Amino acid sequence: MSAVSITLQGADASTISRIETLLAENGLPTADVRSNPSHFFLAFDGGDRVGVGGLERYGDAGLLRSLVVEESARGLGYGTAICDALADRARADGVETLYLLTTTAEDFFAARGYEPIDRDAVPEVIRETPEFADLCPASAVCMRRSPET
Repeated sequence: MSAVSITLQGADASTISRIETLLAENGLPTADVRSNPSHFFLAFDGGDRVGVGGLERYGDAGLLRSLVVEESARGLGYGTAICDALADRARADGVETLYLLTTTAEDFFAARGYEPIDRDAVPEVIRETPEFADLCPASAVCMRRSPET
């Protein structure tokens, strides 16, 4: 588990613009944020916003996406804390396996138990998401992890 403690707050009308801005500033897709705000969460340490992350649930499979730590909070363990919190949420919702795509953070996710896999090995329900089908480039590394890892 991570050394810092965070809480997740679901996105709403008052926070969705900040999520879009933070994702855009970090080169992550924003095209579907407003159409699916329930997939996004803000991470807080006390009253301080430290990052955002996304989680889409499809039965026993989940898609971890759009994890960003605020620039002022980087290097303090918040990325790991957000990953842990989203995995805990996924597990509580019955997700057995999490998938993700990354163009820049393969080592970060590998250190957290994610393993590279071929996109064809991902369940069809995940491959059909906008993230897989349209938003992330074909060059993105596909990774998988059991939330219990």
